[in-house]
Amino acid sequence: MSPMSQSPSTQPYLDPYRRSQAVHGSTFEVTLWASPRTQRLRFEVFRDLAFFNGKTVLDAGCSRGDFAAYLLETEVPFGRFIGVDALCDVVAYANGRGLPRSEFHCGDFLSQPALLPQFQADIVTISGSLNTMTAAQASSVLESAWAAAGETLLFNFLSDRCGPAAPAQGDYTVRLDTMALLDWAMSRTPLVAFRQDYFPAGHDATIAMRREKR
Repeated sequence: MSPMSQSPSTQPYLDPYRRSQAVHGSTFEVTLWASPRTQRLRFEVFRDLAFFNGKTVLDAGCSRGDFAAYLLETEVPFGRFIGVDALCDVVAYANGRGLPRSEFHCGDFLSQPALLPQFQADIVTISGSLNTMTAAQASSVLESAWAAAGETLLFNFLSDRCGPAAPAQGDYTVRLDTMALLDWAMSRTPLVAFRQDYFPAGHDATIAMRREKR
């Protein structure tokens, strides 16, 4: 079954995005990020932690295709960009933006763990998609994302090791166990980078994992 033929997912972790889409359509607010500035900060961290030149990038939870647009705007010379998201109308919007070397597919990579590896990507990115998942769901997604990453996996999440001044979260967001995620990453590869310095009080964290060359 091709990614574009997947039926809409009924996973509860998608409910906050569906509610936002019902109100905002495919505007920026459907991403659930606080602002374009905070979204861009996360993208900048990704850009700094991996070598994108000529690579095939797979963005799991691509929403409107904003990461592809950012890479194009900042003239990062990636080879091919593939986005996957379970909100099919938002995926259609992303495809309608006409972003060069970029394509977007509808599919739920949580309920269909074999979805991501079929794209044969060099770099897999996950930005924000773990925020509404349980620890078990996040673990499942990360396993399939790591299996899909030919070279590098980049993901961010809401850190449970943030300071007391970090903003309180709503009912649908989850702070994941930062040390457990670092331990998981280091058990897969010794080539791990970690950042939690780009927002006040360590609100958000990013882990980069790179495969060892054989």
